[in-house]
Amino acid sequence: MFFERPDAGETAVLVHVDFQDENEREDSGEFLELVRSAGAEPATLLTGSRGRPDPRFFIGSGKLEEVREALAVHQAELVIFNHALSPSQERNVEQALKCRVLDRTGLILDIFAQRARTHEGKLQVELAQLEYMSTRLVRGWTHLERQKGGIGLRGPGETQLETDRRLLRGRIKAIHKRLDKVRSQRGQNRRARSRAEIPSVSLVGYTNAGKSTLFNALTESRVYAADQLFATLDPTLRRLEVEDVGPVVLADTVGFIRHLPHKLVEAFQATLQEAAEASLLVHVIDAADPDRDLNVTQVEEVLDEIGALDVPTLKVMNKVDLFDSAPRIERNAEGRPEAVWLSARDGRGLELFEQALSECLADDIIDFDITLAPAQGKLRASLHELGAVREERFDEQGRTLLEIRLPRRDFLQLMARLGESANDYLPEELQEGPVWEQ
Repeated sequence: MFFERPDAGETAVLVHVDFQDENEREDSGEFLELVRSAGAEPATLLTGSRGRPDPRFFIGSGKLEEVREALAVHQAELVIFNHALSPSQERNVEQALKCRVLDRTGLILDIFAQRARTHEGKLQVELAQLEYMSTRLVRGWTHLERQKGGIGLRGPGETQLETDRRLLRGRIKAIHKRLDKVRSQRGQNRRARSRAEIPSVSLVGYTNAGKSTLFNALTESRVYAADQLFATLDPTLRRLEVEDVGPVVLADTVGFIRHLPHKLVEAFQATLQEAAEASLLVHVIDAADPDRDLNVTQVEEVLDEIGALDVPTLKVMNKVDLFDSAPRIERNAEGRPEAVWLSARDGRGLELFEQALSECLADDIIDFDITLAPAQGKLRASLHELGAVREERFDEQGRTLLEIRLPRRDFLQLMARLGESANDYLPEELQEGPVWEQ
């Protein structure tokens, strides 16, 4: 039978190898966090260095013997590698050590399986697990040579392995169908928001950067947030009122990690599509992390993979409370916000973030004065409904003098709805540009 995933609290021997190739290197500190997040108890961390992985055991024979001794000393029954092993390497190590072996991909899948709460999240995790498992069917089984026949069931002589593969393919196909339905429903919801012209903002970032803490602080929600990797798995959407913009849909998404398994990215395509089709990405960065630049690169690689790299982005440099930095907004040469330094945990700088969010989303705000005759009460009421009136006065002739501030898109739509020309009310400097010539 398959070797099951580790039970919570199970003692494990950890193996970490430093390679010369930077692209193959992993972080041992992050590895320990992953193991603890999965619920396993690290007994010891064995480290080593190699030029390249051993094709048979991934590690050398000397290190393999060291792992065997550590298993005996700590009475552990599980070995976890901080690397992706091939199915044959995993099988060979299990046979040599007579214990269960879990690689980095299996460890991440295990955490995801524990964190998934919604129906969609569970489907996505199961799909990734089945895709991962399909390449490892050969290991751990004792009945693969057993022949089974049957009329109307399977062809005569089909091995158990072939049966298992066929069952896996059927289940994978069924999950794909259900996820396609979920993806279709999400697409309909996004189109509805688009028709209503409600902007969407997706929080993205490396795992444990503080996305859910920021999400809770902004929306007064109770999304689970903890100092652990992948604390939040399922996407959460909330409505947020932004000054000068109005209602915005804020989405908290799954955190990214270095060398996020490709199958996992594929499985979570429906969820990650929220980021790909967002009006704005808020990239939350742990400013106190010494590896923050590398983490940013890893997030951008995943964003590129899902087609979201070109979406406008506002960076949030979070956790300034850890190094006593003052909250501030960084701007580019044009004066647009590029990054906000804040602390989501204690709330310092949140008002600056809301200001930057408003500027990024309401990039076409117009300010002007308008004079309305007494008969134009409908226009006056509509402007009040939009929240566009900053000040209202009346002159001796009974006319209404309004100071207006609103997105020009909203003003254009209002004028079109009332059958009036926007240029009849706008000052000359605001009538310039292709928007007003249409």
